[in-house]
Amino acid sequence: MGGLHELAAFGGQLVAILAVPQNWFVLIGASLLGIVFGALPGLTATLGVGLLATLTYGLGYQTALIALIALYVGAIYGGSYPAILLNIPGTAASAASAMDGYPMSARGEGGKALGLTTTASFIGTLLGMLALAILSPLIVEIALGFTSYEYFLLALFGILISGTLQSPDLVVKGWIAGFIGMALSVIGRDPLMFYPRYTFGQPALDQGLEVVPVLIGAFAIPQIISTLASRAPLAVTQVQGRVVPALGTLLKNSRHIVRSAAIGIGIGAVPGVGEDIAGWVSYGTAKSTSRHPETFGTGEPAGLVSAETANNACIGGALIPLVTLGIPGSPPAVMLLGALMLHGLTPGPMLSISNPTFIAELAAIMVLASAAMCVNGLLLAKQVVKVLALPAEIFLPVVAVLSVLGSYALGLNVENLYLMLAVGLAAYLLTIMKYPIAPLVIGVILGPMADENLRRALMVGQGSPAGFVERPVSLVLLAATLLLVVAQIPQARRFIARAWPGRSAAADLRDHRP
Repeated sequence: MGGLHELAAFGGQLVAILAVPQNWFVLIGASLLGIVFGALPGLTATLGVGLLATLTYGLGYQTALIALIALYVGAIYGGSYPAILLNIPGTAASAASAMDGYPMSARGEGGKALGLTTTASFIGTLLGMLALAILSPLIVEIALGFTSYEYFLLALFGILISGTLQSPDLVVKGWIAGFIGMALSVIGRDPLMFYPRYTFGQPALDQGLEVVPVLIGAFAIPQIISTLASRAPLAVTQVQGRVVPALGTLLKNSRHIVRSAAIGIGIGAVPGVGEDIAGWVSYGTAKSTSRHPETFGTGEPAGLVSAETANNACIGGALIPLVTLGIPGSPPAVMLLGALMLHGLTPGPMLSISNPTFIAELAAIMVLASAAMCVNGLLLAKQVVKVLALPAEIFLPVVAVLSVLGSYALGLNVENLYLMLAVGLAAYLLTIMKYPIAPLVIGVILGPMADENLRRALMVGQGSPAGFVERPVSLVLLAATLLLVVAQIPQARRFIARAWPGRSAAADLRDHRP
């Protein structure tokens, strides 16, 4: 009966959304905007969701959620356009798609490649939505039994694993970035005692740092500076051949689609990892399990389908920890978390109690967003490709203006502009030194959760940390956190390599990155 009830709730939300004509325009428009954001090198799904979040401040939360999810889905898919036609991934998530997509385009099969990536992205998003609808209620039931001990360890684990998997250089740099974010998150009034902390006598800092300006500054400003600094003219090729894929090709690659969707969902559920790693792991798995691995990289449809299915399936996976635990599973999900908080919604296990239809509503919006992405992709592929001819000097200043307006519009507070600029410049310097930005932002998001719950746990235990090892779930989380840290010590890695010839999962994920 529970399944029938959830199915009825999903159907009811789907009908209710479609019954409002305004939602149709928002859905199609945001999806198209997302494809454009993904297609333009230098713009990303993370940046798109962050900028749009500020523009939806005055809208109802359902309309805002439709716009944000549609843009998110469209942007992850849209990065495949330059990857296939230019061999320049529009987003990090589409980097693996260039491996076989561009060779297909080079031999005159650009239309076929875009058709395959559109259909694979559509199916991947639907399968990710299905996982979200099925697994979220189960995780919420478990999370309702969490106490301060579990919440602190969960936040700490999320920051550490994000730093581990996002670091392009030393893993410790990812951890440092995460702890910098945690340090920024404690600025302002203490939530338990209400004392000012690290405000330096500035009244503007009493309420702490606004999340949205931090997000926009951390992702937008480094992207704008680096793209303008390395601009180069792009030679845009034409879309050749039929865009709508043949049914036989899809059936031939059905096993790759199912396997890649499972990989994308699983990786998406890991806090802070993201769609780019999902694409590379799925591509590597498809190649390693193929009877003819030598064909990968020469225009193999299975490689393109595997990467694109995993990318979009990762969206649903990334939303699972976001909705159930309040921990984003990918950088765009970090922005989405900030947007939900902007509209008065606090993701976590209590969200399903305060808003019982939220998961069904989110699943319905994902279905509609994937449908809008598919329609836009199949019907407008040859037109959308034209935006690739726009020089960076035109669209990036527009992004800069939107960043300024978005930060200032949040409460009409000029201090938010200073905050955005300061965080952006610091993030750019960190990027130059190969410190990842995603762990820093996740630290800002999860810092209050870690701070408040650690202190509350110690207050309840009268200063004793014994509670962390007396509860089964907290003991598992503590062991996982310690294992994650110990596994990065060179001596421990050598011991593990001798004991188990196979490498750790974290190392495998990092090795599949571009």
